Amino acid sequence: MKHLLNFFKPIGTRLRRIVVSLYFPLSQCQDAHVYPELVGRGATTSRSSLPLVPVSPCHLVPSRATLASRVTLPTCPLLLLFLFFTAPVLASPPNVIVILTDDLGATDLGYTGSKFYETPHIDQLANDGVQFTQAYSSCTVCSPSRAALLTGKYPARLHLTDWIPGYPAPDNAQVKIPDWRKFISSDITTLPQQFKSAGYSTALIGKWHLSPNAKEFDNYSPQKYGFDINLGGNHLGQPGSFFSPYKIPNLQDGPTNEFLTDREGDEAVKFIEQNQTKPFFLYLAHYAVHQPIAGKADVIKKFEQKDKTNLKQNNATYAALISSVDDSVGKIRETLKRLKLSDNTIIVFTSDNGGLPKVTDNSPHRDGKGSAYEGGVRVPFIIYWPKATANQSAQSTPVQSIDIYPSLIEMAGITSQPSIIDGVSLTPVLKSAAILPTRDLFWHYPHYHRVGGARPYSAIRSGDYRLIHFYEDNRDELYNLAKDPSESLDLSNSEIEIRNTLKKKLDAWLKSTSAQLPVN
Repeated sequence: MKHLLNFFKPIGTRLRRIVVSLYFPLSQCQDAHVYPELVGRGATTSRSSLPLVPVSPCHLVPSRATLASRVTLPTCPLLLLFLFFTAPVLASPPNVIVILTDDLGATDLGYTGSKFYETPHIDQLANDGVQFTQAYSSCTVCSPSRAALLTGKYPARLHLTDWIPGYPAPDNAQVKIPDWRKFISSDITTLPQQFKSAGYSTALIGKWHLSPNAKEFDNYSPQKYGFDINLGGNHLGQPGSFFSPYKIPNLQDGPTNEFLTDREGDEAVKFIEQNQTKPFFLYLAHYAVHQPIAGKADVIKKFEQKDKTNLKQNNATYAALISSVDDSVGKIRETLKRLKLSDNTIIVFTSDNGGLPKVTDNSPHRDGKGSAYEGGVRVPFIIYWPKATANQSAQSTPVQSIDIYPSLIEMAGITSQPSIIDGVSLTPVLKSAAILPTRDLFWHYPHYHRVGGARPYSAIRSGDYRLIHFYEDNRDELYNLAKDPSESLDLSNSEIEIRNTLKKKLDAWLKSTSAQLPVN
């Protein structure tokens, strides 16, 4: 009996879609808006792509009542059979979840080598999807990296190149910081706007940090950039507290001592449940693991009791904070499984920049957040695409957060593309473990970072080499990352031809993006 029902189920679905398309012709028709609701997740939400069968122009098509009186199931068996065998079945548009952590280092997870932090749910996600072992954020600090992810454009092109509002130049600064932008320009189509235009429900839960200040927030709020829902997004870069009351604008406090990362995970689950019958785009931008470093007492105690012998990663409170992020990933995946959405939901997991050196260790990468070196921009990066990541594992292709935008809109079947996208779609890699065409990766940070130590610089990775140009003294550093991942041996005076070639490429890129340069 079960096999018989399974046989007829797709037939019933197909007939339902055909009947709806007969009764509700779409092109400019009255009541066309009800089509997606009736067809459900089997229809795309772009009206230009909605019809399942050819229909006449609206002025030639009878009304619903007339059509219903003329075309009925009992009187048109041949027509229905014809349509059944000729009409294509549209795939449901995939749900998309982007989980962005804050200040999570590339080696802060179990699957990336940590012997102290415990992340079983994230490790399982990496095992189920594709883990990119040479992944980079687009900046060494948060706001530019977030803007790059949401636009597919380099921070240099956006003229949004520092965390908002940024540190003032120190007294010993030798160059002047350019007058940079503290928001995403309104003429740029963001990732949530792409999904919203395609009929998706969109939500930001967590950190925004792309508005100049509280006074101007309404002009640059998440809702202005395509989000239907904003829970917790504001102009601030960190929470007042990880325990309720949070002191976070746009997020109602929970019960006393409720933990923020748990709350964000619960809100994500609620959003998924409320939108389970239609496609959704969820941007879960955790405030964790940014300062103030905090964790639940029982979890901290567990890590305090772990053996820390010879471990550079040994901060129990930080470990507890990472665990809370891992718990939210597990909570979301369990919800998707329970609602039978797992097979049609794409999940991206990454971080906005490298780890903060004073609370974690980014070895073998040099330094961390706010620096000019690998530790500031190397990040964990996982893409779980159930329709294409079977039997995939680790990919060593160098990728960057600007690649998320073009990858997701291609995976979702969205055809509209901005005229300029700096990232590339990773779908060839996800589908067949193909090697992407050779390309260079770039960074531009014409600022001073008080904590990480960066001074104005631009950088390029080309093949195994990474060149960093410092503006104050017009100096270059060159490293072979394959042989020297910790950037300890400067080759700028011995590999002169490579240095000059990379510097020319970097200069050309800065010019092509109209990058704002520091001035003397």
